[in-house]
Amino acid sequence: MSSQLQYFVGIDIGTTTVRCVIGSSNGEDDAAPTIAGSGSAPNLGMRKGAIVNIPDVVASIDAAVDQAERTSGHKVQSATVNVNGTHVVGLNSKGVVAVSGGNREITREELTRVLDAAAVVQLPTNREIIQVFAKNYRLDGQENIKDPLGMTGVRLEVDAHVITASTPSLRNLQKSVEGVGIHINDRVLPSVAAAQAVLTRQQRENGAAIVDLGGGTTNIAIFEEGELQHVFVIPVGSINITNDLAIGLRTDLDVAEKVKTAHGFIGKPVSSTKTIKLKVGRKDHIVKAENLEFIIRARLEELFELIDEEFGKVHRSGKLPGGVVLVGGGAKLDGLDDFAKEKLRLPVRIGTPTGFSGVADNVSTPEFTTAVGLMLHDSIMGATAHHASGGGGHAIDLGGAKDTLEKIFKRFKP
Repeated sequence: MSSQLQYFVGIDIGTTTVRCVIGSSNGEDDAAPTIAGSGSAPNLGMRKGAIVNIPDVVASIDAAVDQAERTSGHKVQSATVNVNGTHVVGLNSKGVVAVSGGNREITREELTRVLDAAAVVQLPTNREIIQVFAKNYRLDGQENIKDPLGMTGVRLEVDAHVITASTPSLRNLQKSVEGVGIHINDRVLPSVAAAQAVLTRQQRENGAAIVDLGGGTTNIAIFEEGELQHVFVIPVGSINITNDLAIGLRTDLDVAEKVKTAHGFIGKPVSSTKTIKLKVGRKDHIVKAENLEFIIRARLEELFELIDEEFGKVHRSGKLPGGVVLVGGGAKLDGLDDFAKEKLRLPVRIGTPTGFSGVADNVSTPEFTTAVGLMLHDSIMGATAHHASGGGGHAIDLGGAKDTLEKIFKRFKP
């Protein structure tokens, strides 16, 4: 006899589009949630990941959630949402605690305490912590412990990666989501959420990066030895390509967007005489394929130089054996994976959420990866999220969710 269905919701509030994914589960730990519903709506209230018009964002969230609710038959009351924009910054921190208890055994309470200690960092009054990730532990001087649970010792230390964000931006996000009557369970960086949907355990262990090519920003998360190592946000996205095309082709933005999404490509040989014909509204447009590729290439070369530069700052340029996974709407550009391989000197693939049942076809695309990851975070990590000391942010007790996470990886990851 199956248990009552539980529902989990991820809302990806992107610069150009809001996407919502609803998952359901009967409580079986080793089963990936079933995709119960999904929805999307254009977003006109953001610029480069930052909210500039709350009513417009509220309307977009409402439209995307309403579409997902009608598909699933579930009324959304709470969700995990993404935090985007260049105001998001990651920093490394250390935490140290004395192990309590007569037998000096490391319990989940000790893991929580040491992560809370790592979250005590000096921040400006307008910034707060949204997540804390354990990278590795030390116990009485023993280095590189991945999971000290059950071990015995006196002094427990952790190297952690702390993700912080602008308090005003977080307040605007909260107002926008609550404006639809939805409670925020947790807030996650898009690339970190996407990793839960498309990165394999082997990639996380060997060293890999998620590159989320959004409309207004590009979010990157680097993983190694199973844990998050570094995050950063670049204020360049696929909308910049649209703007470049509008200028270079001397056409309207709606025509440039249609050209990009329907015919855009990179890195493939093209005849100087080849043309692309398309109709937007009642007007026919003719574009030289050579010019289209030239404009797209110029913007992408700049973007991938910035990405590789950030890899270099943490000594990972050309040194990620697990490769790079491209997600987001910008990842659908024809030939982008081969172009990225050349520029980053790393294995590259396009990531799409797979292994789900239900109406999974609707979300098995690069642009829905973050929303699916947020839904997974809502299901896997929600019970172990707790408030970090100071700033009212969230710290993640990775140890508390590790068993569930590994079971789900075994279920639907290669």
